[in-house]
Amino acid sequence: MASSVATKFLTDRVALVTASTKGIGFAIAKQLGAAGASVVVCSRKEKNVDSSKKTTDFQEAVAALRLENIDAHGTTAHVGNKEDRTKLINFTLDRFTKLDILVSNAAVNPHYGDLMSVSDSQWDKLLDLNVKSAFELTKEAVPHLEASGRGNIVFVSSVAGYSPMNEIGAYSVMKTTLTGLSKSLALNLARRNIRVNTIAPGKIKNHLKEMVSPLESPKRHNRIIQTDFSQALFSDEAEKQKWLSQIAQRRFGDPDECAEAVAFLVSDEASYISGETIGINGGMQARI
Repeated sequence: MASSVATKFLTDRVALVTASTKGIGFAIAKQLGAAGASVVVCSRKEKNVDSSKKTTDFQEAVAALRLENIDAHGTTAHVGNKEDRTKLINFTLDRFTKLDILVSNAAVNPHYGDLMSVSDSQWDKLLDLNVKSAFELTKEAVPHLEASGRGNIVFVSSVAGYSPMNEIGAYSVMKTTLTGLSKSLALNLARRNIRVNTIAPGKIKNHLKEMVSPLESPKRHNRIIQTDFSQALFSDEAEKQKWLSQIAQRRFGDPDECAEAVAFLVSDEASYISGETIGINGGMQARI
């Protein structure tokens, strides 16, 4: 889907987007850049994505963004690690001297199955990477967002936070919690002129035109656990049709549609919107 950006309404702003080398995160970085922002992307993985070029995830993403004439830089960072969070903020400041926009997109789901079977270590990982790290990165960013005079934070949640399923019950709890965190931060940070909002994507295609989804059938368990969570696919036609039947528009969404919502939320046109969660779900009946 082509970007609908017609003007550079984010010119002179700096955006940091976590988990942003592919899928929804990359689409957000690209959309913000197309609107005029300078962007920092990051990946927690050091693995080479091209054995001949020996490039990392973030280098591939930065190269793609620069081909679009976007001022982009990138680095590796595991946002669950305190030192990496500090490094990520400092990296942004070293490159651009300021920070106006933080988009927290990192997420993980180490468990698939009955909620009562979630282990202590899995709960710890879910909380640390889905909620605590988002909060801690926000804390690191707040002084710089306040200094910008027009700071914005956007969390990427999920429809799973509205409509939990037993198989991903713990993950659903994390996304519900993230929505609550957003509302609490919006109240707390308003006096610092920082707005905080959330998007809750539904069934969204990823960058390979496959399916991004936390709502998978049990037979997909191994793939979900063994690959990056956002790469889970819908290859089963019956399963695909089941989910389409729950979407009013009868189609899956595109990462660009999530990105366009984020670009709006961090723009001046949304200056009176804070503490809100926007569902990007094609009319799925998922709401608290």
